[in-house]
Amino acid sequence: MFRRSLLRVQHALPTLAYPVADGIPPVISAKQLDLHYNKHHNAYVVKLNGFCDADPSLKNKSLEEIIQISAADAAKKGVFNNAAQHFNHSFYWNCLKPNGSAMPPALEAKISQTFGSVEDFQKKFAESAMGNFGSGWTWLCQAADGSLEIVNTSNAAVPITDGYTPLLTCDVWEHAYYVDYLNRRDSYLESFWKIVNWDFVTSNLK
Repeated sequence: MFRRSLLRVQHALPTLAYPVADGIPPVISAKQLDLHYNKHHNAYVVKLNGFCDADPSLKNKSLEEIIQISAADAAKKGVFNNAAQHFNHSFYWNCLKPNGSAMPPALEAKISQTFGSVEDFQKKFAESAMGNFGSGWTWLCQAADGSLEIVNTSNAAVPITDGYTPLLTCDVWEHAYYVDYLNRRDSYLESFWKIVNWDFVTSNLK
């Protein structure tokens, strides 16, 4: 399960479950992954640590606590953006696996019950992601009542501030796919399903 309560004095890039040098076949190249993980994600971590060093109230807080503290405070917008993007990217990497994995039957049944079928879910998810204007994230979330919902967030926004439990996310910022797919977000989304780690998705269900 994604570790939401881990305390860190110094935030750091998560260790990936796959080598950056291999990319995430057959969808994400090594060049794309290296840029995304070592440059973009790392930049958020470096900036977040700078904010934490400058603000004693953020010391010894979990990443999730920092997000909740800064979400409603306009003066901490920079803190929120970098903390949330660190969370979002860390979650995204866990959602991916070279060549993907089979969807566990229990999750397949829940998705089919909600969306009609897995194919219908994937279509609705892709449509939502295509309609997510500009930069952002598209999520499969579990609401407080246990139901499943597809949720779009813009820029750094994260569903945990609205009480959702994230199950799956797809990064639709251009930096997530531009090296491999240029401006063809639709092609990236079509390929995305080939590398989803459904075991991780299932582990997030409550």
